[in-house]
Amino acid sequence: MTAHLKIDFVSDIACPWCIIGLRALEEALVRATDALDAEIVFQPFELNPAMPAGGQNIGEHIAEKYGATPEQSAANRAMIVDRARELGFTMAMTETSRIYNTFDAHRLLHWAQIEGGQAALKHALFTANFTGNADPGDHRVLVDAAAKAGLDPVAAEEVLRSGRYADEVRAAEELWRARGINAVPAIVINDRHLISGGQPVEVFEQALRQIAAAG
Repeated sequence: MTAHLKIDFVSDIACPWCIIGLRALEEALVRATDALDAEIVFQPFELNPAMPAGGQNIGEHIAEKYGATPEQSAANRAMIVDRARELGFTMAMTETSRIYNTFDAHRLLHWAQIEGGQAALKHALFTANFTGNADPGDHRVLVDAAAKAGLDPVAAEEVLRSGRYADEVRAAEELWRARGINAVPAIVINDRHLISGGQPVEVFEQALRQIAAAG
């Protein structure tokens, strides 16, 4: 008998480790289908809620936020690109890439959950941001991602224009912070078990099997 797991994936479109963690988690779920199945719900987290429109150069941002030198930043990007490639994701980050505000992306993801297309939109947004180096704060980029995810672009545009779901997203962000989540990705299973970071596939699979077996 397979166990059913509820997975809250707390993450941000601006976080490269979040797509790495998501791809690894999804592969682990495929490998563990003999023992479990799961429903993933994407929960909002903003790494840079005060980021202005237009964003900031990635090197400048990392230097200001973490004190990294240009050489350290470049080495970290190269490692992230390699990890993503191993998981089948193309990441085109360079020294000219930018970090953007993602609040409207989270509003659209909230809507996509209601519409039943949240996972597809999440992947489309990661691709737009990291493969296409597009601005996920740009409503045109968001509407295009919704269309690529099989969602109604006209409805997506109306959600963005109206400001709908802003209160719901802020409340969800506050809820997860109140629960102690201050870094992403944070993978919360059955409201009890936490796996942090972009772990390897094998680590996710082992953890998932242990949780499923424990009931």
